Amino acid sequence: MAPLFPLAGQQGTFFTMTDLAHPDRLAKIEAMRAEGVDPFPARGVDARPISELLKGVGSAEEPGPLVGQSVTIAGRILGTRDFGKLIFAPVVDRTGRLQIGLQKGRMSDWWPRRKWLDGGDLVGVTGELAFTQKGEPTIWVTEIEILAKSVAPPPEKWHGLTDVEARYRRRYVDLWASEGVTEVFVKRSKALSLIRRYLEDQGYLEVETPTLHPIAGGATARPFITHHNALDAELYLRIAPELYLKRLIVGGLERVFEVSRNFRNEGLSTRHNPEFTMLELYEAQADFHRMMELTEQMFELLATELNGQTGITFRGEEYDLKVPFQRARYTDLFREHAGCDYDDEPAVRAKAKELGLDHASNEYWKLMNDVFEETVEPHLAGPIFVTHYPVPICPLAKASPEDPALAERFEVFVASMELGNAFSELNDPAEQHRRFEEQVASKDPETPGEVDVDYVQALEFGMPPTGGLGVGIDRLLMLLTGQDSIRDVLLFPAMRKIEEQAAEADEASEEAPAGA
Repeated sequence: MAPLFPLAGQQGTFFTMTDLAHPDRLAKIEAMRAEGVDPFPARGVDARPISELLKGVGSAEEPGPLVGQSVTIAGRILGTRDFGKLIFAPVVDRTGRLQIGLQKGRMSDWWPRRKWLDGGDLVGVTGELAFTQKGEPTIWVTEIEILAKSVAPPPEKWHGLTDVEARYRRRYVDLWASEGVTEVFVKRSKALSLIRRYLEDQGYLEVETPTLHPIAGGATARPFITHHNALDAELYLRIAPELYLKRLIVGGLERVFEVSRNFRNEGLSTRHNPEFTMLELYEAQADFHRMMELTEQMFELLATELNGQTGITFRGEEYDLKVPFQRARYTDLFREHAGCDYDDEPAVRAKAKELGLDHASNEYWKLMNDVFEETVEPHLAGPIFVTHYPVPICPLAKASPEDPALAERFEVFVASMELGNAFSELNDPAEQHRRFEEQVASKDPETPGEVDVDYVQALEFGMPPTGGLGVGIDRLLMLLTGQDSIRDVLLFPAMRKIEEQAAEADEASEEAPAGA
């Protein structure tokens, strides 16, 4: 922590600052207060978005309608260039970036206070919109007010692995200090709006279902567990909204969707975060074929609206989200890439051992799917729908009439990354109860520990033929914005504690060989 610092107007009262606070900036705050200037005023200014001004400024050769007008902006100073009687500074707001120019001749009364300004300060600026001699759009300032004094100096640049971690941890700095970051999250917001509009145009109703569940169900994953004191009951943070949304289909809502925060107690990676966003939707009188049509149409729409084209670039490779997507069966892909049939247990176990995938549970169907993920998924450049998964790994999906060993299910892949999962939903209550019992008997920690009797009872009232789809919004946004890691499309990704991260770094440095 930094030294104690006096509060304004309260003699003998002190507050502490963290070690980010710079002594010179703290001194400037006191200088401002000594002259009766509040460094943190209660009200800001009536500002225009920078993007609006940039649209109306035109060029030095062909000035736009706003050139010569007095305008006001509010934003953050990224840095200053002081030439004695002239100061230039870029100011950024949510919509863009614009240079301001401060001249001693225009601001003689204010000029002695220019040293108060630092990079990172939030300011309100009024002045004439014009151009410099080099043709750069600039506001020639007549009035400037510090709206919030930044006591922590902004970073000059983020670079290196350590600073990447700092970027995620201090996203509130990253958004304005790193080029292109804000645009990613603006696209994320637009994507969610487009999804909602698309589904509403298709007759879907947006709904909200519980985040706290008495039984962890709807997907295979380790849940987060909490306790409700008043009920004295163990509850689970939602791993999927599926079973509640299908209850609404039973209730006659017919087409529903939810954009939900889900929670899975799993590891961190470039594709996984324990808290993530899913789109789930269910449509009565539909099946998994209808879900394929809806998925590819929605993906094409998002690419076109966000990027102006269906082609995208992800991790240096080109992909095209134009309808229609490729389709291939799970069983055919398994045979092609694993070199054996999915139901040839001896051959699959041998392949798993060869791949180093043999594990303690020894459950065949789980092992088989591990082999699929290891041997097939790296080849799924896509976009591609992988269809007809084995029934034992699809406890909520309807079996195919043509081959009851396979389910009417697909997963959609792009760049070898699974983005969505869909079924023709199982609506036979007796069969659903039997599959739930099988899950419970397996004692797998990633499956429910008890049968969801209430859901089975809902099916007993009758659920119409239904298609359901779940899409991982975060992964989809990785593709649409060209970001390598899921953490780059999450405003606040899960992070280790700073102390743990520092300890790991120290341990790594101790283990490194001499001269490394």
